[in-house]
Amino acid sequence: MDFHLEQNLSNLRNTVPLVHNITNFVVMNYTANALLAAGASPVMAHAVEEVEEMVSIAGALVVNIGTLSAPWVAGMKAAIVAAAQLGKPIVLDPVGAGATSYRNETLTELLDVASPTIIRGNASEILALAGASVQTKGVDSTAASDLSLEAAWALSKKFDCVVSVSGAIDVIVRGNQTAFVSNGVALMTKVTGMGCTATAIAGAFAANVADPFEAAVSAAVMMGVCGELAYRNAKSPGSFQIAFLDCLSEITPAHLAELAKIRIS
Repeated sequence: MDFHLEQNLSNLRNTVPLVHNITNFVVMNYTANALLAAGASPVMAHAVEEVEEMVSIAGALVVNIGTLSAPWVAGMKAAIVAAAQLGKPIVLDPVGAGATSYRNETLTELLDVASPTIIRGNASEILALAGASVQTKGVDSTAASDLSLEAAWALSKKFDCVVSVSGAIDVIVRGNQTAFVSNGVALMTKVTGMGCTATAIAGAFAANVADPFEAAVSAAVMMGVCGELAYRNAKSPGSFQIAFLDCLSEITPAHLAELAKIRIS
């Protein structure tokens, strides 16, 4: 399968899609800046009173369960219903899946509302979401992404969606189709919100790329390549955060395609 990475990034920047995020307090500012740097337009709106209207003007909906509360869950459900009815892409990040019963119950409720277009999480979250026995340390992964491959396949088939698993090698699946993206650096795991940012970037690509599998792969490559470029000049978490945002803004579509490390299985 050929991925049109150069064209996908060019289209994203030319159309500047509005990405509606219902995300967590911890990453909200950084996620918004990352979307702006990449070329998208972010909006953070979680109130149940306005989410349906916001979804109607957005190109994609991103739902991140990082910091949960009953009013936010109500907003998530209403937004998912609206997005499904309008045929808008829905990207779900099951942050901390398996850590508490409340998170697990919330995820079950959200998935009962409508199937997401893309589920993106770390290996532990994907395993927990699929019902596998796994130890989750807060929102951090305790399992390698390759160990979650069968769980990703199962989720993809159950919800007829793309599943993107972050790790040293990112694994993206749709049915039995699998892509491995080996871009990225270990320092990315030491910076809060990198996974949440990856989910938001997946939403930006999903708003423009008709094939959600290609959108998810494009997002994984974008994150990994920018991580590699940022690491050339920033070796510590604080400076890396800033350098990463700069790379999201400065990378050219041609450079993205040139540096991509993708294997298809």
